[in-house]
Amino acid sequence: MKIYNYKQLSKPEVENICLRQLEDDKSIEDRVKDIIGKVKSTGDQALYAYAEAFDRVKLERLYLDQEELSALAATIPADAKAAIDQAYANIRLFHASQMSKEAAVETMPGVSCWRETRAIERVGLYVPGGTAVLPSTFLMLGIPAQLAGCTQITVCSPPQPDGKTNCFLAYCAVLLGIDRIYLAGGAQAIAAMAYGTESIPKADKIFGPGNRYVTYAKQYIQSNTQTAIDMPAGPSEVLVLADDTANPSYVAADLLAQAEHGVDSQAILVATSMELIDKTLLAIEEQLAVLPRAEIASAAIANSYAVLVDNLEEGMKFSNTYAPEHLIIATTAFQGLIPLISNAGSVFLGNLTPESAGDYASGTNHTLPTSGFAKAYSGVSIDSFVKKITFQHISPQGLKNIGPTVEVLAAAEGLQAHKNAITIRLETQDGY
Repeated sequence: MKIYNYKQLSKPEVENICLRQLEDDKSIEDRVKDIIGKVKSTGDQALYAYAEAFDRVKLERLYLDQEELSALAATIPADAKAAIDQAYANIRLFHASQMSKEAAVETMPGVSCWRETRAIERVGLYVPGGTAVLPSTFLMLGIPAQLAGCTQITVCSPPQPDGKTNCFLAYCAVLLGIDRIYLAGGAQAIAAMAYGTESIPKADKIFGPGNRYVTYAKQYIQSNTQTAIDMPAGPSEVLVLADDTANPSYVAADLLAQAEHGVDSQAILVATSMELIDKTLLAIEEQLAVLPRAEIASAAIANSYAVLVDNLEEGMKFSNTYAPEHLIIATTAFQGLIPLISNAGSVFLGNLTPESAGDYASGTNHTLPTSGFAKAYSGVSIDSFVKKITFQHISPQGLKNIGPTVEVLAAAEGLQAHKNAITIRLETQDGY
């Protein structure tokens, strides 16, 4: 892990090390476009072929129905069932608190304006299933979709070697009241939900993380169809801001928890002392030795770095430039730093709040902006699954009050028909 001294870096150098690898890989781009084209033109036929080619399984049907999901869910170990139940309860409670009704505003006497929430009717949820199958992602996407009132929730996840899904995803489906999981993964699943196939319904918005093929497919779909996506996404990342009150073993564990996601993940340490950096790097080596995914985590750590800063405030400046997906404030002095945080997907405060808690069960959503997009995007929430529609009503008195203003502005812009829409009402009646 390379170590930088913040004081010795120029502003362009800071911005440069904060850049993530966003450039397109031409081979991935071409492959994804080919996959999307085949799914668009041949539908289910392409999905069966890709399941055989990529997932090494010959499917007889592209989905598991309610009966099959219930049977699989019944095989879940008791401890896993209890854990998923607790995570479901916490995530649901947190997201339910986001449901609110806005009051109408009378902008002037007789002119009322307000917003009402409407669910996005058709949503597609992608739950990865490559090197790790993620029931937590199913909960993070399914719960807000359910609470928002989406009428069609389509779930795609790659088939396992037995041509089914695992008991964990099946149990999540039962909890969420979702009666089908479609057995499609990768770019082909994104294409299927964007265009619709004989088996898989079309979605208006697609959610969920994935590898570079999935990421490019989502970006392509958003640019070339009327289907929206949750947010731009790339490899997962964490930035840990720590001082001498932090435990180096805890910090190392947090960095490795992120690193084991994938070889292109980033785990950044920003620390106020060289001693803390040295102790953390030593703890990383010790913990790596016993990790089942050590090879993946090691590659990610090699792709990461540490930054030495003079104080936490300076570290916060660097963090805001980096705009991490996950920000861990590993210090007892976290309270004073909260107002300084301007760019982060989700924040974990203090030495006893690991990112893992938010990944699974604290209640916040773990589908978050990466690659610096936290400067402009929020993580998934109830708001991601709804639209806000504005309404207005004008009374007879309101028309008299607002009419002259609109007439003058419309005339100033040379839009006579706009002006006439007001004038004709004022001249013929006292409004409706």
